[in-house]
Formats: sequence, C-alpha cells, structure tokens
Amino acid sequence: MRLAPIALIAFALTLSACEGGGDPVEQALRDASAENHAATVRVGAVSTTPHAAGSHGATPGDRAFAASEAEMHTGMAKASGATVDEAYIAKMIEHHRGAVAMADVALAQSRDPEIRRMAGLVKDTQTREIAGMRAWRPAAQPTP
Repeated sequence: MRLAPIALIAFALTLSACEGGGDPVEQALRDASAENHAATVRVGAVSTTPHAAGSHGATPGDRAFAASEAEMHTGMAKASGATVDEAYIAKMIEHHRGAVAMADVALAQSRDPEIRRMAGLVKDTQTREIAGMRAWRPAAQPTP
C-alpha cells in the first residue's frame, strides 16, 4: 500500500474541514494529519521520504504537486504581518492558495470521481475562506 494517496486524501479532507464539523471520520483525519505534520516539523523537513518532491525517486504523483507545494511554502515563508493576527491571516491565505492549487492539479489529472469531488469541495471552501480572510480587518484598538 502506498501512503502518498492516503496522505493526499487526508490532506484534502483536513483542508475541506477547516470550517469545523462534527463528522468523527473527518475529525480523525484532521487529528492524524496534525500528528503527521507535527512529526515532520520535529524532524525539520516537509518530508523525509525517498519519494519527496524533488528527490531522485519522486513518483509521478509527487511531481504533479511539486510546483504547487513549493509555491505554497515559499508564499507562506514570505507572508508576514506587523502583529500575530496579521501574520496569521497572511500565512493562512498562502496556505489556502496552496490548497486551491493542489485541488486544481487533482481536478486536472485525477479520474477518480471521489478525489475529484473532494478536490472540488476543497477548492470551493478554501476560495471562500481566502475571501473571508482578505476581508478581515483588525479590531479597533481602544485609545488610551
């Protein structure tokens, strides 16, 4: 069994569930994704598998997402803000843009109806969330 398709599905479900929800399966996938992300952060790399994008043994699936992943990580690293709130919004916009770009790859290349359904859901949800984040304005600070 290859883990890349499972990880992609878990990632897509996790992103589509950003607005919350009570589905225990989605919650389990979000938890597993968070644990996997925490493990890769502890290791200090996005991925340590021999099939990571850009590595010698990258699979066709890895290569399909390499550009969108790289652009997302670069965008997140460059995004900033004067406050934690502003930085959070800037970085999350880039994160969601990456999810939309990955969904576009899946929609263009996948023939699996369930993957296409999930990718469409991710694209729609993340696009709405980007618009909401762009509309966010810091709360007015009380004057002393």
